[in-house]
Amino acid sequence: MRLVAGLGRPGFRHYFFQLSDTDLVAFFEWPDIKAVPHKDHGEPVRGPFIFDHVSFGVDTEADLWELKDKLEAAGFDVSEVIDHGFIHSIYSFDPNGIPIEFSANVPGRDVRKKPTIVDANPSDVTLEGPEPLPDKWPEVKTPTPNSMKTVYLGAGSELFHGKKKEE
Repeated sequence: MRLVAGLGRPGFRHYFFQLSDTDLVAFFEWPDIKAVPHKDHGEPVRGPFIFDHVSFGVDTEADLWELKDKLEAAGFDVSEVIDHGFIHSIYSFDPNGIPIEFSANVPGRDVRKKPTIVDANPSDVTLEGPEPLPDKWPEVKTPTPNSMKTVYLGAGSELFHGKKKEE
């Protein structure tokens, strides 16, 4: 992923990586913090909870193996390649202990084109099917008027606007 924006100060870093023409993912670094205990990806949580893991797609199986080799060469623990039926995945952790998966689609098994749900006890939303249903969201009766649309400076604004506005 391309590193497209970054900011920081002593004790804090915040980096943005490009996922696509419209998507970014951001990672934070806070030195000297206690990491959450490691657990296997997808296993039940015991104790305080953070999200389980984030997964990034790679284009081909060859890219997945190349990434596995690069991560191992850089000293990261990386799982074996796991076959999930429709994707092959590797699992690792970023330097802050955030669990990460990388996966490549299995040719001919694109769940985007042919959704496949096998759940013995599906939720009501799952039973609605894969396509968004019209009229699920309530109608907006009072949209925000243009005169009330205010965008406030936040972390990162200093990259383009100079010093962040003091609060």
